[in-house]
Amino acid sequence: MKCLTNGRIILKDKVLEGKNIVFDTKIQSITSEIPENCEVIDAEGKYISPGLIDIHIHGNMGEDTMNGTDHAIETMSKSVARHGVTGFLPTTMTMGKSDIYTALDTIRRAKARKMEGSQVLGSHVEGPFINEAFKGAQNAKFIAIPEFSFIKDYSDVIKVITIAPEKDENFEFIKAVKRSTDILISMGHSKATFDEANAAIDEGVGSVTHLFNAQTGLNHREPGIVGAALTRDVFTEIIADTIHVNKGLFQFVIHNKGKNKLILITDSMEAGGLEDGEYSLGGQKVIVKDNAARLENGALAGSVSAMNSMVRNFYNNTDLTVVEAINLASLNPATAIHVADKKGSIEIGKDADFALFDDDFNCSMTICTGDIVFERK
Repeated sequence: MKCLTNGRIILKDKVLEGKNIVFDTKIQSITSEIPENCEVIDAEGKYISPGLIDIHIHGNMGEDTMNGTDHAIETMSKSVARHGVTGFLPTTMTMGKSDIYTALDTIRRAKARKMEGSQVLGSHVEGPFINEAFKGAQNAKFIAIPEFSFIKDYSDVIKVITIAPEKDENFEFIKAVKRSTDILISMGHSKATFDEANAAIDEGVGSVTHLFNAQTGLNHREPGIVGAALTRDVFTEIIADTIHVNKGLFQFVIHNKGKNKLILITDSMEAGGLEDGEYSLGGQKVIVKDNAARLENGALAGSVSAMNSMVRNFYNNTDLTVVEAINLASLNPATAIHVADKKGSIEIGKDADFALFDDDFNCSMTICTGDIVFERK
């Protein structure tokens, strides 16, 4: 048994001081006492946050989900843990079917075992069912028409799938996914109109992928996917690196989207955590300079920022409390992918997933299902 003490505990609705968290693999109690024979961990006045959850991340530290190796996923697991992430969805790209299946097989293996860092909670499949007009950094060569048979055998590991709903004739794919699985269908890399987006939501689309990026924008006569995201009760991802979306819009998004359905993601690619230089994404050359990752044509190719940086950026540019900012990267994603019964907030009976942050969201320790998986010396 372990005991976290001397910290400011971030619950889902308040910050609690003067209490201790007693845990093994799960949270056993939140108490004023320190039980005997406990391993005491002194938080030294820092915030004790629920572990962060990244539901959209392609790579980190020179590795990518599409490399399809155990080593790649393990590298990502240990890397993201340095930033307070305790759960993540390795995210695939629009590539060949065999490459996607190899990646999903690897993710399935990782999901079934205890990782050395952050836990793999499943996969986010981004493409190949997208629109070439908004392909972003995806490879147009591998774009396909939505078919449920493509993903049917992987419904146990897929938590989120991004599609362009206008490419789904009569929304047959969406209907099949909703009928047979609990996969969150997200709308992205899409040319859908406002009306098409709303119709897709009516049929079962429950999320929007990286708001503003690779989708129809907000116009007063044609509000597009952005308009649907901000006016409908769907989860909505946002990359808050201040490059993909101007920080001056963060408060606007909160005012219109609300605090319960917005989800911070990194959309990190393999250059995350590394220096400027040349890298790869989905077999395409990526140039990283000044914290921005771009294809040779100038298109943004994911981010190189960490999840705690996303929280910091959103907190510093909105009127959110610490609790509300943390929820965007913990409780909200946990709820979206149906793991909030175990993860996403500090509550008795839930998994012992914690991150220790200073006032600027720098991470000094990460605990995943009771084990210290990162400690800054």
